[in-house]
Amino acid sequence: MAGVQPPPLRSLDDFLLISARFAVPDVRDLDRWNHRIINNLLYYQSNYFLSALILLLTVGYMRPFQLLVGGVVVTVLFLGFVWAAENQAPIRRFRRNHPSISVCAILLISYLFISVLGGVAVFLFGIAFPILMVLVHASVRLRSLKNKLENKLESIGLKRTPMGILLEALGQEQEAGS
Repeated sequence: MAGVQPPPLRSLDDFLLISARFAVPDVRDLDRWNHRIINNLLYYQSNYFLSALILLLTVGYMRPFQLLVGGVVVTVLFLGFVWAAENQAPIRRFRRNHPSISVCAILLISYLFISVLGGVAVFLFGIAFPILMVLVHASVRLRSLKNKLENKLESIGLKRTPMGILLEALGQEQEAGS
């Protein structure tokens, strides 16, 4: 983890307000939509982590034990998926070719485990809802010139960030910066 630098928190104006530009993505061009999501995830990662943390803390304040159980289940399943993808070629190809299906599968299996353990509502609002909000924002936020420049620095390896490492674990390192 040496050399990992958290990026700066982007201004609220740039993230959501006046200077932010939003547009519905072209669902017919999945590659372009995927690039937009990945590049926005890299550029706004500090804002996304902060937003998710606020939602997690809110839910954790109301239902701490259920949130802990949900977090452990999702973490164990995600780490198991990453381990399987690193050690099994068919899973690695599936992860690379179908990243959104992979994330949805992890969330669905997590949901099934948590529904058996109880705390489905906590899972939905504490874990899945923040992920959904991040993906919706990353899908509709148009990229700026500064966004593109920062992503190029990340893609050529001058900067290593937490989101870059997470995307790499999901098999999306070749997409970043394009």
